[in-house]
Amino acid sequence: MNELRIGNLTVAVPIIQGGMGVGISLSGLASAVANEGGVGVISSAGLGLLYKNFSGNLFEASIYGLKEEIRKAREKTKGIIGVNVMVAMTNFVDMIKTSIAEKVDIIIAGAGLPLDLPSFLKKDSITRLIPIVSSARATRIICEKWKANYDYLPDAVIVEGPKAGGHLGFKEGQIGDNNYSLEKLVPEIVDELKTFEEKYNKPIPLIAAGGIYTGEDISNIMKLGASGVQMGTRFVTTDECDASQGFKQAYIDAAEKDIEIIKSPVGMPGRAILSAFIQKVKEGKKQPLHCPFKCIRTCDISKSPYCIIIALVNALKGNFENGFAFAGSNAFRATKISSVKEVFQALINEYRESKPALGEV
Repeated sequence: MNELRIGNLTVAVPIIQGGMGVGISLSGLASAVANEGGVGVISSAGLGLLYKNFSGNLFEASIYGLKEEIRKAREKTKGIIGVNVMVAMTNFVDMIKTSIAEKVDIIIAGAGLPLDLPSFLKKDSITRLIPIVSSARATRIICEKWKANYDYLPDAVIVEGPKAGGHLGFKEGQIGDNNYSLEKLVPEIVDELKTFEEKYNKPIPLIAAGGIYTGEDISNIMKLGASGVQMGTRFVTTDECDASQGFKQAYIDAAEKDIEIIKSPVGMPGRAILSAFIQKVKEGKKQPLHCPFKCIRTCDISKSPYCIIIALVNALKGNFENGFAFAGSNAFRATKISSVKEVFQALINEYRESKPALGEV
């Protein structure tokens, strides 16, 4: 595989590990991926609950938790570490400022358009900025706004297609529509980025995400113009993934029919593995009495069938009576727990095997 350049960073293997919350990708997984030459990503979502012993204030605990996870990752690797921050989070600004102050290599921001993201950089900041988009239009809007308001262009762009796990940037009717497939989006966004690359003489690599599971998938999407990929689901069933064994086992036990699109309290569709909890929600048996955290700006407790952050923390611990696991469309393909090193070796071998030998047509 060709190396990936993000600003002045060189990613030896063009794989970014997807940021998975709550608590699925922390310092353990991120450092292991970074040690293999990819970009390891810490999810900032829900850290306040994971570090609630530090402070009863969710937002103070989140800042402390993010600093701790970055510190722990840095102790385990000299590789590239990023932080994923959801625009929809109430503490978005806290998480961005903390990431920049801690000098993480990359911030990846999605679940909304991060139109003011460059405003948080200081003169001595070294952090590179990568927005997540789901269309060429969103790409254009971000590039135009960032350039006009901050004289800054993205260091790379991630396009997340409708086969991704977790919250999706698509309407429910678009998820199965080929007009919104990753294979269609990648060339469209590559063309959009070329306009800005040529006008301002700055390379902006496109990284493809959503449903990429094998080295052959990587090869196929890079043929369409992607410079790298983001993968989350494939790294869940690894020894180093920060989730419980019960969470990982849910992936291994899942059949294709168990992976469903659900309605999330945050107002977006999401892809998850069917659980007893999701079944109870379908039957109308779940209803929160109050919002304990106010963690997502778009969450309306009066209309929400459950508190999503509590459900995800329960899933992290393997409690699927009271939670569920987000997962990509290929989660059912997991059959065993492997090391991150073994996953990288498998992906590279699969990639090589998918390329025609020299002289072949």
